[in-house]
Amino acid sequence: MSTEEKDFAVNGINHLALVCSNMQRTVEFYSDKLGFPLIKTVELPGGAGQHFFFDIGGGNHLAFFWFSKATAAVPGVSAPVGLPGIDDITSAIGSMNHVAFNISLDKFDEYQEKLKAKGIKTGVILNHDDSPSTVAREMHPGVFVRSLYFMDPDGIVLEFACYTRELTAADVRHAPAGEATISETVTA
Repeated sequence: MSTEEKDFAVNGINHLALVCSNMQRTVEFYSDKLGFPLIKTVELPGGAGQHFFFDIGGGNHLAFFWFSKATAAVPGVSAPVGLPGIDDITSAIGSMNHVAFNISLDKFDEYQEKLKAKGIKTGVILNHDDSPSTVAREMHPGVFVRSLYFMDPDGIVLEFACYTRELTAADVRHAPAGEATISETVTA
């Protein structure tokens, strides 16, 4: 089905809006360390906060709110506890689990080294495949995406991801799951 045949001709994501605890630190991380240009700043009325936008390439933007009266994050509820492949990645229904930035496969190893050189702790490289564990230690023809995870200063899980092959109709082979078991336990 072409874009013209769809009910809504969406051209991708305009921006994803996240919440940070310190806008200055967020600008330093995303602009200075990751190199995403800050392209728009907004002061919210009545001292309620700020809304800043970063250009992440390809016409895509990542935005952050800083609210003067924000509630603290609750790891394991509002976001994962840690990085995939190392920690529990479960988060609550309606939460934002992680942001994956699409990169070129030929830049993957270089970008891992650049993150480390900038003092950004990275997780293990995950070579996602269709095995029962969903990951392989080594690259092989069944790997469809490589992932490298890291966190921003507020614990937001970020990912550099690159497809290693074209996805086809054969890649859609699982029935969607039904209702999740909902845990009523919330820790603050």
